[in-house]
Amino acid sequence: MRNVITYLLMVRVDSASMSGFHLSRGWLSDACVLSNQELVSGRSLVLCCATVIVVFATVIATMLTLHFTKDILPDSVDNDFQNINKFNEPQFMNLIEIIFQFLLEPKETERFMQQLSAFAGEHGMSPGPLKNLMKSVLMVPQGALKKSLTAQQVKEDLLTLGLNEDKAAHFSKQWGDHSAVLSRRAIGQTLMVNQLVDMEWKFGVTVGTSEIQKVGNISLQLKLVIRKGSSTENVYMELTLPQFYNFLHELERAKTSMDCFS
Repeated sequence: MRNVITYLLMVRVDSASMSGFHLSRGWLSDACVLSNQELVSGRSLVLCCATVIVVFATVIATMLTLHFTKDILPDSVDNDFQNINKFNEPQFMNLIEIIFQFLLEPKETERFMQQLSAFAGEHGMSPGPLKNLMKSVLMVPQGALKKSLTAQQVKEDLLTLGLNEDKAAHFSKQWGDHSAVLSRRAIGQTLMVNQLVDMEWKFGVTVGTSEIQKVGNISLQLKLVIRKGSSTENVYMELTLPQFYNFLHELERAKTSMDCFS
């Protein structure tokens, strides 16, 4: 008779904050128990491992249920919130003020980036890692806005993500103070956006005309294929070189805004 391998899996939860879980190797009871000193079959080992994984995943999913999203967040988000805990109270309050100012005026992307760079320089930090931290933080109010979460629900999510009690309380209070205004603005700015399906482009150079021997004008011709409902429509554009650079600048600003919420 084949022997059965037994795994004892225990999870310890911080009941005060429910901010995470800890798995201890010492709680695996020697990892397995074999009878008659025989080796367990490969099939039994696979089945037991699968059972452990299912139980473990179920426990984690129950513990880490978030209000603002149902997606599985990358590990980097947990690390980012742990790093945010390292800011002292004035630094944290300053960052939250910057974040909510940006949420209230989302078009001011350049100002937002400048404020983060200035904050990083003032406190001897690199701007890049700070901006990555802010991307993780912005996920919470972005999701909370879509789901109309209360301040208490936001606080619970922040605690689950690992933010300490005081910082989670301050952030959730700011959310409670600004959520009504943010919701009204989001509704007012809701627009039907036509999906860009395809784009073709080509440069043209006018070297001369019948009246002027040397011109040297450069233009960019665009063909945009836009989906409108169940059909598509071709939109043609011709831009001068200065218009093209302005168009490129606007695309870069749009990409920066999207990156802040991605």
